[in-house]
Amino acid sequence: MQRKNFTEVTEFIFLGFSSFGKHQITLFVVFLTVYILTLAGNIITVTVIRIDHHLHTPMYFFLSMLASSESVYALVIVPRMLSSLIFHNQPISLAGCATQMFFFVVLATNNCFLLTAMGYDCHVAICRPLRYTVIMSKGLCAQLACGSFGTGLAVAVLHVTAMFNLPFCGTVVDHFFCDIYPVMNLSCTDTTINEIINYGVSSFVIFMPIGLIFISYVLIISSILKIASAEGRKIFATCASHLTVVIVRYGCASIAYLKPKTESS
Repeated sequence: MQRKNFTEVTEFIFLGFSSFGKHQITLFVVFLTVYILTLAGNIITVTVIRIDHHLHTPMYFFLSMLASSESVYALVIVPRMLSSLIFHNQPISLAGCATQMFFFVVLATNNCFLLTAMGYDCHVAICRPLRYTVIMSKGLCAQLACGSFGTGLAVAVLHVTAMFNLPFCGTVVDHFFCDIYPVMNLSCTDTTINEIINYGVSSFVIFMPIGLIFISYVLIISSILKIASAEGRKIFATCASHLTVVIVRYGCASIAYLKPKTESS
């Protein structure tokens, strides 16, 4: 009878923003506007980089890859969330949930390692400018991009396989998409192994890129300090946007996936 209860769960329902009640339409308009602007910005970025031959450099190659990845990343999550704001209690099948989680993890991991590659590109451009074109060859750029995506695939397969081998009793996902912890909380059995896997993988995906980026920026700052102050500030300004994105992304990821597990959502 207990085993039967496990197999009865064939779909989930997102709790989403249901607690906001009458503000659902307002949230829909706000998120739709941000989503359209995000897609438009990324599409324009990729298009301009592709059209302008002066931008066919490693830095803009990684930027276009990141913009493309971010566009698909948003596409995996936001349309379903917008639909839930209008049509409440829409179910998602276990297969659909697993698919959403798979692509979410692939792209999130891919973005983290692309930022690491961009940090290395900044390091080479500032610390080894005379050998920049030799070091940052098309082959190396392709390898870094493929390595980022390949790492994302490996992490996603591990997460999804471990997660969807669990039996589920609950059906209401306390989130607006199939994220790891909200789905894990619906399991009927002990999830200690899954939590260990999540902490281990999350630590790898967060701390390894952060460590490499930190080393890159230590070397960058060390090189800039040897340059005249005004020129040094101008050079470092080119990396400021990258550093800002790194702080925001890894800060949010650390809070979401490395905080101690609590009963409250």
